Amino acid sequence: MRRNLDTLKTLGKQVVAPAGYDPSILDCFDNRHPERDYWVVFTAPEFTTLCPKTGQPDFATLTIRYIPAKKLVESKSLKLYLFGFRNHGDFHEDVVNVIYDDLFRLLRPKYMEVFGKFAPRGGISIDPFVNGGVGAKMKALAAKRFAEWNGVRG
Repeated sequence: MRRNLDTLKTLGKQVVAPAGYDPSILDCFDNRHPERDYWVVFTAPEFTTLCPKTGQPDFATLTIRYIPAKKLVESKSLKLYLFGFRNHGDFHEDVVNVIYDDLFRLLRPKYMEVFGKFAPRGGISIDPFVNGGVGAKMKALAAKRFAEWNGVRG
C-alpha cells in the first residue's frame, strides 16, 4: 500500500486547469524501484502553446522520456502543467527547454529528454530536442542519443 498519497496536490481532487504556465502545479511521488534503470514515457499529442509575437496557436506532439532516480512525476499534475502552456507565448525551442528544466528540477532523474514535434507554420516545422543525464553512464547515454537524433524520432 502506498503511503503519503495525501501529499499529492491534484490526484483525486477536482482541480481547475491553470490559466497559464505554472510549474508549481507539478507533483511527484517516490520511485519504488530507484535501483533499476527503466523508461517512463509521456506523449502529449495535443500539446498547444502560443506564438509570442502573433498569439496564434502552435500545435505539437510533445514526448517526455526519463529514467527516474528517486521521484516520478504524477501524471494528472503533468497534464495540468502542460495544459497551462495553451495561454503561454514562447518560441518552440524555449518551451521544450522550459519543460525540461522544470521537470529536471522537480525529479532529478538519472536521464531525461523532451522532444517537440511541432506542426508546420508558414511551410516550416521546428522540432526541438533537449536531453541530459547525471553520472557517467547517463551522460554517455545522453551524448549517444543526442548524436543519433535526426529530428524524426519522437
